[in-house]
Amino acid sequence: MKFDWVPYSASALVAGAIALAMGGLLMPAVGDGADSLQIVQQEDGRWLAVSVLYFGAAVSLTVGLPSLLTLLGPRSGKIGLVGASLFAIGCIGTAGYAMLLVFFRALALSGSIEEGGLDTLTQDVGLGGFIVVWVGAFYLGETLIAWALLLSLSTPRWVPMLLLLHVISLPVSGLLPPQLASAAVLLVTIGLCGIGIAATQTPERHLVRVSSRAVSG
Repeated sequence: MKFDWVPYSASALVAGAIALAMGGLLMPAVGDGADSLQIVQQEDGRWLAVSVLYFGAAVSLTVGLPSLLTLLGPRSGKIGLVGASLFAIGCIGTAGYAMLLVFFRALALSGSIEEGGLDTLTQDVGLGGFIVVWVGAFYLGETLIAWALLLSLSTPRWVPMLLLLHVISLPVSGLLPPQLASAAVLLVTIGLCGIGIAATQTPERHLVRVSSRAVSG
């Protein structure tokens, strides 16, 4: 008997996307070192919940990425594979970021770190390099995935467009109010949910959709 793993992988992708959105929306807006320490000390439960959600999102998104590959065609296969690989690196980085949040919470609640020490930590070259690689891999992978989906025509066009809008929102997020900037995570969440739903559809329906768009185009 053949085991159909695609629905389980697609479900993990959707669950990971939802967990990522919940973590992003629950994450408190932090300013300088004093604000960060005060938020952790006053809302340590919320901080821990965000860490758990980010870690769960990282695991679920990684498990769900193989379902994305079922949507790629001959023209988009290599681009999608590179994009999925980079996105997986971004997911692993998200798990590492979740662990950093838990570690920072432990330091803040135990009084082992002060405002000045936190400012020194945030200026560390190694930590800054980790964040750059993590964020860069996540957004570059997201861009390549959107490009591959536009080429394959295996999902509704709004799915890759939402992913691209999420990427575009990164450079302007600093100009937006904190609540609106954090809500940008809903763009990638809805896009990933669209990918998961499309992956569960039969190959025959994919072929019908691609053929109809080719004729109309």
